[in-house]
Amino acid sequence: MKCYYVLPVITLMFFMSVGWCNVHVSRYGKYTRNNVGKLPEMYCALVLGTSKWLQDGRENLYYLYRIRAAAEVYHAGKCKKILVSGDNHKNNYNEPLLMRDDLLRLGVKEADIVCDFAGLRTLDSVIRFKKVFGQSSGIVISQQFHNSRAIYVAHHNGMDLIGYNAADVSRYSGIKTKLRELLSKVFCVLDVHILNTQPKHLGDPIRI
Repeated sequence: MKCYYVLPVITLMFFMSVGWCNVHVSRYGKYTRNNVGKLPEMYCALVLGTSKWLQDGRENLYYLYRIRAAAEVYHAGKCKKILVSGDNHKNNYNEPLLMRDDLLRLGVKEADIVCDFAGLRTLDSVIRFKKVFGQSSGIVISQQFHNSRAIYVAHHNGMDLIGYNAADVSRYSGIKTKLRELLSKVFCVLDVHILNTQPKHLGDPIRI
């Protein structure tokens, strides 16, 4: 192959790989539901964390809609416990506590909320749900594009998760997130099938 063909071929292979990974992982969206009435009853729901506030000071709608969805699942009697999993790598940044406090305001009992402070990324949250908190099945709550990735990780780690889709944000407001998600699905496939990536932190089992 002549050298001037190399770059176009590599570029084409890159975009084809990104496209395949996104289609492959997105298929797991079939394990999600938009109607709370169509969810099975599970013991615990896993809420995937994100920042409550955007860099410009506005409230993050991804966060807001996930909290509302979690409260909806709980009040519909579809789960008894809620595990809020997010990032707490800095003393002044604590996603799980923010999620807990906002769920309390929506009428979820404090005794029914458990915090996972080591949900540094989706893979960590999902695998810790099983290996630390002892849950091999449950309801995962986030936007559909995120749920499909979480369920992909779960199914390849011997877990049975069904997703409840929180409301999505407008295409314009969420464009950065959607672009980032294209590569997140690629890394998801690499983590599961090639790198066998495990959570950064595990530790002793915690009973819910």
